[in-house]
Amino acid sequence: MLGSSFHLDHLFKKPLIACLLSCVGVLLPIPVLATPVAVLKSQENANQWTAITERLQNVGVNYCILQSNQWQSDADLNKIKVLIIPNVETISGLQADVLSRWLNRGGKIIVTGPAGNLSEPAVRNQLRSLFGAYWAYPHSQAYTLRPTNLGELKNQKPLASSLLGGVVIPTGVNSQTVAVWGARNNPPAVVLNNNSIFLGWRWGSDAVANLALDSAWLETALQRYGINRSSSPSTIAPYCQGNSTIVNNINNTPTAISRSERVAIAPRRPLPQISENLPSETARLSPNTEAIPPRASLTPQQISQMTAELQGLIGRYGATLLASEASNSNISNTDKSLAQAFHNRGKNSSTSDTARRFRLALENAQGSLNNFQNLIAQGAYTQAREFWLQARRSLWDNYPTNRQFAQPEIRAMWLDRGTIVEAKNEDDLAKVFDRMAEAGINVVFFETVNASYTIYPSQVAPEQNPLTRGWDPLKVAVKLAHERNMEIHAWVWVFAAANQAHNKVLEQPLDYLGPVLSRNPDWGATNKSGGSFDYSQGTKKAFFDPANPDLQNYLLSLYEEIVKNYDVDGLQLDYIRYPFQNQSSNQTYGYGKSSRWLFKQMTGVDPITLNPRGALWEQWTSFKIRQVDTFVSQVSTRLKQIRPQLKMSAAVFPMEQKERLYRIQQNWEEWGQNQWIDLIFLMTYALDTGTLEEKTQSLFDRKIAGNALIIPGIRLLKVPDQVMIDQLQFIRNLPTSGFALFATENLNPNLQTILNRIQGSMITKKTEPLPHRQPFKTAAARFNSLRQEWSFLITNNLLAMEEGTLKTWGQEVDEMANLLEQLANNPSPRNLTLTQNALKRFSYKFKSVMSRQKDLSAYQIQVWENRLATLQSLLSYGQMVEF
Repeated sequence: MLGSSFHLDHLFKKPLIACLLSCVGVLLPIPVLATPVAVLKSQENANQWTAITERLQNVGVNYCILQSNQWQSDADLNKIKVLIIPNVETISGLQADVLSRWLNRGGKIIVTGPAGNLSEPAVRNQLRSLFGAYWAYPHSQAYTLRPTNLGELKNQKPLASSLLGGVVIPTGVNSQTVAVWGARNNPPAVVLNNNSIFLGWRWGSDAVANLALDSAWLETALQRYGINRSSSPSTIAPYCQGNSTIVNNINNTPTAISRSERVAIAPRRPLPQISENLPSETARLSPNTEAIPPRASLTPQQISQMTAELQGLIGRYGATLLASEASNSNISNTDKSLAQAFHNRGKNSSTSDTARRFRLALENAQGSLNNFQNLIAQGAYTQAREFWLQARRSLWDNYPTNRQFAQPEIRAMWLDRGTIVEAKNEDDLAKVFDRMAEAGINVVFFETVNASYTIYPSQVAPEQNPLTRGWDPLKVAVKLAHERNMEIHAWVWVFAAANQAHNKVLEQPLDYLGPVLSRNPDWGATNKSGGSFDYSQGTKKAFFDPANPDLQNYLLSLYEEIVKNYDVDGLQLDYIRYPFQNQSSNQTYGYGKSSRWLFKQMTGVDPITLNPRGALWEQWTSFKIRQVDTFVSQVSTRLKQIRPQLKMSAAVFPMEQKERLYRIQQNWEEWGQNQWIDLIFLMTYALDTGTLEEKTQSLFDRKIAGNALIIPGIRLLKVPDQVMIDQLQFIRNLPTSGFALFATENLNPNLQTILNRIQGSMITKKTEPLPHRQPFKTAAARFNSLRQEWSFLITNNLLAMEEGTLKTWGQEVDEMANLLEQLANNPSPRNLTLTQNALKRFSYKFKSVMSRQKDLSAYQIQVWENRLATLQSLLSYGQMVEF
């Protein structure tokens, strides 16, 4: 497994060049004068402040400084005519409301870089409306900035140049694109409306644009708002008047960091010019940023937590960078041979340049950890925390997301009822499938039965969802998915019969039991008081009684209708459990008439009389577990008799087994062991990667679910895009064959673009194998990816081995690849046995070979071991489904 338990001494143990932390003393500006121009200063642009100030002075404008952490009320903008927001990614809801009222009073704004991108989702939407545009995604290389609407840009100074920026998407009917990038399709670079100008690069950063260009654009923007060069510009900027309360909280005497507080930090080595992933100067905050409080000191536990998180992130960054560089190097299929790589060492100048960039990026990443540890050792805790945040943000921002490197894997997404309902017709639904296909999604879970309503016109269910009547979304979805080389699986709610949230949407009474349970109240389960709805906070759900034979027959008939009438590739069981219970607080559930009668027949005791501490409670819990297990077995057996190639899956909770059985009676391990379920999708939803790691920690240690493939899930809601990519790469480093994303409604254009770049479009991937359909071909392809990484390292002298060891091991790698190819092309029990035995020997020896490596991190070696374990899982799964 991967995680904090692996000590990451380094990624490459060469002389490491660390990141630069500026510890230069800064004079505080004097308070407090009225000026029509204000510039927003925050922790996020503090490192760029010298360059920002230089540009403001070059333009000759008088301005005041608006401190972000003190900007709270309308009074802070009272005397301001123009507000400049340079590269500030976090804006609060309160600040957005203040900004909205100020703009309505005639205020004007100049926005640059990824402004507001780390704000809460609702705030981001508000800012997009206020700014008239939003930062969609950064470019991976420099492009020419070209003005297109000179009538709107009255400055005569040069406004065109080549620089590294990002795409800015207009959002309003009055938004105009006045400059574009010289990239494919000429995406917008500068957008303006009546109240705002949005510059699509990190204005005020010397690493992005020169002084002349930034000054020309600032002067252009200010002149548009009637602000001209001052005849006597001030050399020291004051605080803005409304912001002057901060003066009471500081010493009025200008201060600088004392010599004793200055910490020696190793300078960052500049990356070569070929780099497309230069570290940015601002960073992305994860949702749990404030988990480490900004105190003068840090506890040992906090230091350990911060160190482990940074180590893990550096490890993931390094593993992802290697995968990206190797898969996009000019190593051909024949060069993947390790024997050939050994022969080619140091001969390929193009590959050597790539390797040099790769090593420097890793050295800089490792330097961030070294510097953090140095600051801790010297007791500079405040600086250490700030540097930790900065390092983490920089790594997130600089994940190599500009090129395709994904291996064959399951890339699933839940297509939710709300998105389906919103589509209205085939044309609209086609746009949804286009977006998923462009993002590289190859398996779609189409919400087919929700709260007992079918999404399609059914002859078995009493009611189709009222919001989809008049057409058949499932029929259309099957067609659209297959046209785009995607699988479609019908996603059904099993034992959750009614949903209060859905009742509100349909304007039904809150406690309406749904179209099935309201007609068949004896099919329902209850709590001890007879209530049908569960104990959830907020909106609640009512559940069926899994022991009811009439219910079982109804559900089986419904699922048969789906697989007989629609060419779906699989059926996914959701809510295949009882509702959550907490026996310690007497929150128990499951007292349906059938369950009570059947349990009494077995024991002579009505379960409603039992106490959680009583003798028969364990037997009552086991009874409920068996009701769910039995139904899973029935569904799988019945449907596979109809469609042998149908894939059965379940969406389940990743909780520890004992607690899960106790609380919701969901026994998915047994479903896999008995081959009732082919694919187990874990709802390992987390707002940060550390929590995701905790939820997956013990799920891949052994074959807990037999040969079924276990696939973790990521919830997109409230997770910033870069954090989501970090979570995705964490999952890819586990011994698993893919991932699932929840849900389509949260697939934003920026994330779609990132996924497209690293995964490619399904429209063009007609031959890529799917792990659950072609496990042997998938295993062969994934081993070739491993071999390409090893070949890349050997070719560039980045994998240190004795010549004899390298030749022997290289031959074993090539032989392993040949065996996997042979199995993929000619699957047979004999070839499978030969390959499985060889892979076991190879994996065992791999530990020994890599244990002598001095140049590689423990994390990277563990990633490779996990990927070898994935191959073993694929072969075992293939044995289950192929023979």
